[in-house]
Amino acid sequence: MTLLSNAEKISQRELKTHAQAAWEKQRHYVAAASGFFQRLWGGRTPPGDLRDLPELPLSEKSQLRISQAEYPPFGDYLAAPSSQAVRLHRTSGTTGQAMNLALSARDCEITEIVGGRAQRLAGLTPEDTVAHCLNYQMWMGGLTDHMTLQQTGALVIPFGVGSTELLIRTIQEVGVTALSCTPSYPAVLERVIAEKFPGLSPRDLGLRLGLFGGEAGLDDPALRARLKATWGMEPRNANYGVSDVFSNFAAQCEYDTRLHFLAGDVLYPEIVDPDDAGPLPVADGTTGELVLTHLSRNCQPLVRFRTGDIITVDATGPCRCGCTGFRFRVVGRADDMIVVRGLNMFPTMVAAVVTGFEELTGDYRIVLDQPPPFDILPIHAELAPGVEMSGSLSTNIEKAFKRVLGVTAHLTLLPSGAFDLTEGKTRRVIRSYQ
Repeated sequence: MTLLSNAEKISQRELKTHAQAAWEKQRHYVAAASGFFQRLWGGRTPPGDLRDLPELPLSEKSQLRISQAEYPPFGDYLAAPSSQAVRLHRTSGTTGQAMNLALSARDCEITEIVGGRAQRLAGLTPEDTVAHCLNYQMWMGGLTDHMTLQQTGALVIPFGVGSTELLIRTIQEVGVTALSCTPSYPAVLERVIAEKFPGLSPRDLGLRLGLFGGEAGLDDPALRARLKATWGMEPRNANYGVSDVFSNFAAQCEYDTRLHFLAGDVLYPEIVDPDDAGPLPVADGTTGELVLTHLSRNCQPLVRFRTGDIITVDATGPCRCGCTGFRFRVVGRADDMIVVRGLNMFPTMVAAVVTGFEELTGDYRIVLDQPPPFDILPIHAELAPGVEMSGSLSTNIEKAFKRVLGVTAHLTLLPSGAFDLTEGKTRRVIRSYQ
């Protein structure tokens, strides 16, 4: 076992020493057992010093998809005998073909302990009862994230998705204190409460903590303020992960809304330029694509894996909470980036404008009906209940996009409730062209 006790709070010097020793074992294991990386590396042994990892080519999701198609069901990056796999998950397929994920008993244990660090940092305690409302149907966010919640000692209700009325009654009857779900799910609950529970407000449910993950959006102060005002609970970004790598390895603390990297003993991070893949420093102010390497993984070890997440590192010094890992924000996904007249736009940037208008619910879609290049940013936004269509409102919002983002937007206002209710991940960028 390569995990360190209290790894999230030890000095970076001590952590780097441990990571280097872990890599020394892992690199030989991957080079000997992974057909995928043997081909990718041309049969050579990877460098011994972690700082020399940029000598190796990057790996990416498209390559893993080909590997699984040619060597089903797990691909030839399965480095352990299939008999060692004790759990199978499948990715959500939000950005393409769903992938099969295999974990050994040791992989499961490490994943759960690291994820437990995140849930604990976000404020979950043994005194809490938490309803976990992510999809249990093979998705990593279901059972595996359930086990990370359980690592904190909290009482965990494996609720899953659907049956929203039952969830509301369960919260009331059991005395649930925390909710684990996507940031968009509370809006679904609010609609059901308004329709099915007359006289009940979200605050009446008595939740103290919202543990959110699976979607972007919680970096927006307006969304946080709205959740706190509507529900009376503290919203925490508690569940950042990359399914192919780790279900959860970063979260916020009570002092800082930015994500803390919590897995330095088992996961080595790099940042690269998303355009030319050149290495960038993990330093204050760096923005680029997050690249990850397993320092301990039996079944499907990955080395220099492009996550597709564009992040900004905001701080590399220790936090008031005691954590020593770097703190970062997820700007967006590389495959969700839309270039409008040379400006890089991400859904999180759109959210920051939309949530600033009380006349809107905050729900939106970027609807692309033709391929790039794009001269305007086409936005569909939903009106708040009781708000009438207004040309002046559309004009004001479009002006806000120009003022805040420097981009010309074409806004389509939709009536309240126009978007389908979703209990899983919300797809913000809709590409309807072929």
